[in-house]
Amino acid sequence: MKKIVANTIILISFLVTSPVIAQVSIKDSAVATFMVRVSYSYNWPGGDLVNRFGDNSTVGGSFGIKLKSNLQINLLYNYIFGRSVKEYEILDGLRTEDGFIITEAGTPSETDMFERGYSLFLTAGVVVPKIPLTKIKLSLNPNSGFVFSIGPGFLQHKIRIESDAAPLRGAYKKGYDRLSNGIAIMESFGYLFLSNKRLINFYIGMTSVQAWTKNRRGFNFDTGKEDNEIRLDIMTGFKVAWILPLYKKV
Repeated sequence: MKKIVANTIILISFLVTSPVIAQVSIKDSAVATFMVRVSYSYNWPGGDLVNRFGDNSTVGGSFGIKLKSNLQINLLYNYIFGRSVKEYEILDGLRTEDGFIITEAGTPSETDMFERGYSLFLTAGVVVPKIPLTKIKLSLNPNSGFVFSIGPGFLQHKIRIESDAAPLRGAYKKGYDRLSNGIAIMESFGYLFLSNKRLINFYIGMTSVQAWTKNRRGFNFDTGKEDNEIRLDIMTGFKVAWILPLYKKV
């Protein structure tokens, strides 16, 4: 993990200082540019997901292109993490009358559960710098404005179990982790700001994800039954992103 963070910092530093990423004036006309984003969002669950998890967060990145027509296409990846797990009862069969899970040494185990997952989406949207058919501006330049995007993707989530008890180590915990994934769709609405300064470019807005997921373990140890139900998992979030536009040379 430390290597990934270090390499990311080095890459961003290179992109920011590299002379081949020349500045262009974007005040007068719309321009085409590639864009790299780093984002964070805070999300609220809905649908079937609200019965399993509480609020969560995502951190991620994307790579995309904005055309002169202000159409933009982005490939987004987000890592999902949270501490609120509501299906605490899945481990009840392993607990004593006092509520403890016992280790092989006969001592109470240290067992924690977390939400983990990821999503991958390909979205298309359009930047609206002014109200259509009018001269009323919605931004400081023709490359900024309100953005609506939509696109298909993939969502996966599970209960991450950390425990020193034998029934919850290795492959055994897969019978409890509720690994679920499936196809999804994401809509987002927000505001995009691009400037001539590389470090002052950002996005802020709301996102909504609807995913049709299924338990990929097939069999849950706690119920002793197969789980083939199709779920509707929903996440609605508030998102902020820092953007590095890769303008063409001038």
